[in-house]
Amino acid sequence: MKLLKLLIFSACVLALCAGTARAASSFATDTINTSEGPLQITFLGHASLRMHFTGRYIYIDPSSVATDFSGMPKADVVFFTNQHKDHFDLKALREISNRDTMVVIPEICALKYREGLVMKNGDFKSIRGLNVRCVPAYNIVELSPSGFPYNFKGIGNGYVIGFGDKNVYIAGDTEKIPEMDKLGRVDVAFLPIGLPDAMTLEMAVDAVKAIKPAILYPYRYGDTDLARLEEMLKGSGTEVRIRNMK
Repeated sequence: MKLLKLLIFSACVLALCAGTARAASSFATDTINTSEGPLQITFLGHASLRMHFTGRYIYIDPSSVATDFSGMPKADVVFFTNQHKDHFDLKALREISNRDTMVVIPEICALKYREGLVMKNGDFKSIRGLNVRCVPAYNIVELSPSGFPYNFKGIGNGYVIGFGDKNVYIAGDTEKIPEMDKLGRVDVAFLPIGLPDAMTLEMAVDAVKAIKPAILYPYRYGDTDLARLEEMLKGSGTEVRIRNMK
């Protein structure tokens, strides 16, 4: 009887481990070739990304809204773009952090997490060998029911991160804003699409025309009709890659 129970218990443990492994491997991963080696981008859902580059793990907006972060590789660098719970989550951060993890945050997030490196719009820093430029992310047109923008200028961050000779733009929660006209070279862009607090499809098209990325990843897009976006951007010179980032 004891042997039977042990066998059943062992089978359950193996099944659980197999399920965990399947869950961990279920995320899509793309590879971008750079002058310093491959950049692997794993799409964790909504606004959460994991990047692997020259032996380092970089996370963008890890949030339990997207997925379970327990058991994932520990982060070398974590970037947060704003204070909203679908972007900034201390539980997810604890699960991927160790004593050597560098956490980059907007100033507003320092109210809850005082150990991070604060970056403000306009800052430029070298972080763990990555050249990082902090750029604005805010609303102009879309307003909350109270009449104020969902995202005020100067509160949230976007980041342009250099991976070798490739610049990756993480826009954060933003509309198409004038600052996008002066971003410089962007090879890969992550643009937030979906109302009420991000871009309409028309705004996304305008942003692509300004940024001219080789690759566009729509993210945190909810139920937006991305097939229409693909149609609108035909002939633009930008490849639209749709991954599971609702």
